[in-house]
Amino acid sequence: MVNENLNGGAVFFIFGATGDLAKRKLFPAIFSLYRERKIGEKFAVIGLARRPKTNEQFRDDVYRSIQEFARYKKIDDVEWTAFAEHFTYMSLDINNLEGFRQLNELTQQVEARFNIAGNRLFYLALAPEHFGTVAEHLKAGGLLETDGWHRLVIEKPFGYDQHSAAVLNEEITSVFKEDEIYRIDHYLGKEMVQNIEVLRFSNALFEPLWNNKYIANVQITMSETVGVEERGAYYEKSGALRDMVQNHMLQMLTMIAMEPPSRLHPEAIRDEKVKVLRSLRRFQSREDVLKHVVRGQYTAGTKDGKAMPAYREEPGVNPASVTDTFFAAKLYVDNFRWAGVPFYIRTGKRLATKSTEVVIEFKNVPERMYFAEKNRLEPNLLVIRVNPMEGIYFKMNAKNPESNNDGQPEVIPVAVDFCQSCRVGYNTPEAYERLLYDAVRGDSTYFTRWDEVSLAWQFIDRIAEAWNEDSSDLTYYPAGSWGPEESHQLLARDGFKWWPVQGQEDDAVIWTVSGSGI
Repeated sequence: MVNENLNGGAVFFIFGATGDLAKRKLFPAIFSLYRERKIGEKFAVIGLARRPKTNEQFRDDVYRSIQEFARYKKIDDVEWTAFAEHFTYMSLDINNLEGFRQLNELTQQVEARFNIAGNRLFYLALAPEHFGTVAEHLKAGGLLETDGWHRLVIEKPFGYDQHSAAVLNEEITSVFKEDEIYRIDHYLGKEMVQNIEVLRFSNALFEPLWNNKYIANVQITMSETVGVEERGAYYEKSGALRDMVQNHMLQMLTMIAMEPPSRLHPEAIRDEKVKVLRSLRRFQSREDVLKHVVRGQYTAGTKDGKAMPAYREEPGVNPASVTDTFFAAKLYVDNFRWAGVPFYIRTGKRLATKSTEVVIEFKNVPERMYFAEKNRLEPNLLVIRVNPMEGIYFKMNAKNPESNNDGQPEVIPVAVDFCQSCRVGYNTPEAYERLLYDAVRGDSTYFTRWDEVSLAWQFIDRIAEAWNEDSSDLTYYPAGSWGPEESHQLLARDGFKWWPVQGQEDDAVIWTVSGSGI
C-alpha cells in the first residue's frame, strides 16, 4: 500500500465551503484526522464560496459543524484555538480568473505560515458543470506551479451519461493527470465495504467457495426510509438509476465479484474491478431490460402511524413525473467464476427499513438427504452488513437441543453474528475521514478510475435508453413498503426470495452467538 511521507503537510482547498457537504462531512472529517494526529500541525484549510464571510465567521461555522456532526464532540478551548487557526476563508467567484490569482497569493502566505511544502489538495464540493472551469482556472491562476503534489477530489455525479462524463473527463484531464484525480464514492470508504476485500482474501474458508459451484445467488440491498426531501429538483434529473446504481451499487458489486489482485496495490485492485464491469452482461434490447429490471415510484403511504406523501407531491417534483425512486435488477457477471450466478440488486427511497447489506446465499444440501424428510433446511447465508449496523452475519443449520430424540433431530437456523458497531470503546471512522486521509497520502485504492466510470455509464445508458422509449413499465409502491411486487417476482421466477435485512429478520428461531466483538 502507499506509504507516502506526510511531513511536507498540505493545503486543503474546499470549494463549496458554505454547502451542506462541507458542513456535514468534510469539516468533521478534517477535525477527526487532526484529533487522531493523522495530519499533524502542518496543514491548512482554505474555504471557498461566493458568499462573503470573515475568517471568524467561517471558523464559527466550522465549530458548529463539529459540534453537530463530528465523532469527537468534546473539544476544549486550547485544542479548538490550535485547530481553528489552520482555517482561512476567501470569497471566490469561480468564473473570475483574477480571483484565482489572488487565491494563489493567499495560499503562498498560508504555506509560509505553516511551513507547508507546496502540496495542494483541491476538493470540489460543487455541481459537476463547474469542474472544468475550476480546473482550468487553477492552472491559469498559478495554483499548480509548486514543487509539491497537486490532487483533485471530485464528487458524484460524474456526468449524466457516458457522453457527458467523457466530456467532463476531457476537461479535467486537460489540466490534471489521471493519477492526480480522485473521484470519490463515499460508499467505498465505509468500514464493511473495505472489509469485503479482507474477508474474502484473508480467510481460507471463503475463497474456495466464492464461485458458481457453491453460491446460488448474491443480493445487494441499499434501502432508505427517507424520501427526496429538499432534493426534488436534483432527483428529477437523476432518479435511483443514476443517483445510486451507477456508482454505489455497481462499486459494491465489483468488490464482491472481483478476482484476487496480483498484489495489494491500488492499480492492481482497480484493474480487477474493471474486469468485473467488462464482464457485466449488457442488456441487448428494451425487452431484455423489461425482463430483468424493475423500476418503481413511491406513492402515499404510512410508516409507524405517520403519513408520508407520494413522490409526485414532494417539493420540486413534476406532478406527472415518471422518475424512478426504486430500482431492482437481475444481473450476470459472465466470467469463469460467476457464470450462471444471478446478482440481484435493489435500492429505493421510502422503503420499510434503512439498510445496506450484501447477502451471499450458498447452494443448499441435496434434497431428501440429511434430515430433509422432517425439516425444511434453510440455505447458508453470509451477510455483510454495511449500514446502519456494521458487521458480519453467518447463518447455518444446527440441531435444536430442545427437540425430542425420536430418531431424527429438529434442525433450526443458527446465526453467528459479529457486530462491528457493538464493540465497546470502538468509534468507527466515518467514510469521508478514510477517503480524505487516503487522498492526502496518495492512496487511490478506494477512488474510481476513469475506465470504471466509463464502463459503469455504458451499462447504465442501455437501461436509461430503454426507459426513455416508454414509461409503461413504471411500477408503484406505497411509501413504507418494500417496493413494488414486481421486484419480488423477479426472484420468485428463479425460485429465490429477497432475504430480510437487519431489523426485518424472518420468523425462524435464530440464536445469536458472539454479539459484541472479538
